Amino acid sequence: MSAVDRGEVLETYETTDDGFLGGALHMLQPKRGYRAGLEAVFLAAAVPAAQGDDALEAGCGVGVASLCFAHRVGGARITGVELEPALVELANENARRNGLSDRSTFMASDIRGGTNGSAIEQNSRSHVFANPPFFTSGSARRSDDDLKNRAHICERRDLDAWIRFLVSIARPGGTVTLIYRAEGLGDLLRHLHRRVGDCHILPLYPRSAQPASRVIIQGVKGSKAPTTLLRGLVLHGEGDDFTPEVQAVLRHGEALHIA
Repeated sequence: MSAVDRGEVLETYETTDDGFLGGALHMLQPKRGYRAGLEAVFLAAAVPAAQGDDALEAGCGVGVASLCFAHRVGGARITGVELEPALVELANENARRNGLSDRSTFMASDIRGGTNGSAIEQNSRSHVFANPPFFTSGSARRSDDDLKNRAHICERRDLDAWIRFLVSIARPGGTVTLIYRAEGLGDLLRHLHRRVGDCHILPLYPRSAQPASRVIIQGVKGSKAPTTLLRGLVLHGEGDDFTPEVQAVLRHGEALHIA
């Protein structure tokens, strides 16, 4: 367990120091409440960026997905926006302690307000990505932790606001990548319709005999190409061990190729 002494807003938070990508990155996270894990790493691995590209993550939390992305793609720049100032401070601290401050910027912003008053220009990023709240109000049990509630639960209309924000920031021809619960795929596709095309959907299966629990969907701004449903990825083999393909992403920081 570690304590952060940078910024008064963090003085009330106990944090843990967690390793990602096989220990290549070390991230401070609040000990209680929403904590980034597998979804953040998969999301970062799915962004098809090259050296020198610039990207944006909406709802970046403490910066896990953004910094996994920056670590994997040398020379790429990342901007993370997050509603909670405390998490923004942690994200900037995580960038500093992992040597990625020169290519990453984290700022407090409410994406539900669109780009109005934001320092982020429309049509300005090659890639945008997000792990939006998975549940709508009333569909999940609320936690005693407000940060965890805001990370997991949103109003039904807010998913459209997330996607409108992401699409507005992406350049024409840029990619939009999201990870979401599998049963919400219909909602996701409805909000993406006519905004993003050439969508590729990758189901994530906990085990081979189980239905998908998560999906990663990636599309191209302005494209009219049809949607492709991919074979999917099985996370666990026998027992609790991850499959070799999943180990390559989670432990070794390899890219997850979707399109």
